[in-house]
Amino acid sequence: MAERIILGIDPGTTIMGYGIIEVQGYNMKMTSMGVVHLNKLANHSLKLRKIFEKTLWLIDEYKPDELSIEAPFYGKNVQSMLKLGRAQGVAMASALHRDIPIFEYSPKKIKQSITGNGNASKEQVAAMLKSLFKIEELPKKLDATDGLAAAVCHFFQKTTTKSEKNYGSWKAFLSDNPDRVG
Repeated sequence: MAERIILGIDPGTTIMGYGIIEVQGYNMKMTSMGVVHLNKLANHSLKLRKIFEKTLWLIDEYKPDELSIEAPFYGKNVQSMLKLGRAQGVAMASALHRDIPIFEYSPKKIKQSITGNGNASKEQVAAMLKSLFKIEELPKKLDATDGLAAAVCHFFQKTTTKSEKNYGSWKAFLSDNPDRVG
C-alpha cells in the first residue's frame, strides 16, 4: 500500500505527458506514464477541455495525493507561452476540483533534480529515469518521461525537505533517524 501517490504532468497543447509514482518512505515505484495527444483537436478550447477531462480521469483512476506540474518556461513567443500557461492552468483546475494539492517546478529545477544538470536534454532525463525505474523500453514521446520527471522531482524535493533539519551531533541525528543507519 502506497504511503502517497504523486501525479506528475508536463503540460502541452500538442502533447501532454504524465507520470504516476507510488511512494513508500524513501522508496518510489513507477505506476504509469503516458501521453495525451492533442494535435488532432480542431481548436485550443477543445484541447483545454481534453486536458481537463484526461487529468480528471487520471486523478479518479490513480487517486494521487499530490500533483506536481512543470511550470511554463519563459520563451520569446508570447502566444505559445500563453497557450502553455492555459494548458497548465486547466490541468491545475482539475486537481483543485478534486482537492489535490499542487506543486509547481520550473523545467530547470526538474532537470536538476533528476540528472544533476538543470540544462539536461529530454533524452538525458529519460535515460536517468530509465535507469532509476529499470524501464525496459522508453516511450516514443519523451513528454511521458517529462511528466514522470515532474513527479520524481516532487518526491526528491519532499524527501530532502523532511530531512533538512540541522543536527548538533551524530547522536542527535541517529536519534531522529534510526532507519537511516545500518
